[in-house]
Amino acid sequence: MEEINDLHIALIYLLAINVATFITYGIDKWKAKKSLWRIRETALLALAVLGGSIGAWLGMRVWHHKTKHKKFKYGIPLILIAQIALLFLCS
Repeated sequence: MEEINDLHIALIYLLAINVATFITYGIDKWKAKKSLWRIRETALLALAVLGGSIGAWLGMRVWHHKTKHKKFKYGIPLILIAQIALLFLCS
């Protein structure tokens, strides 16, 4: 059996947080269409900051959600760029 190392754990975490973020954006879009209680914008942005920026960006594109809000339109790509830069700085 192959040993699980820090890289495996990080990749599993990133996959999980991005899938969860993508689904959360879809749920919030569905709730918006049904005029139901919504997920807070701070929670949506927090998911991106916690590593789900790719899922957030994909969720915005696929679900057409939050694409006109400046803090999402510009914030999500900036978060993603910052995370990529951090990855390169730490490696």
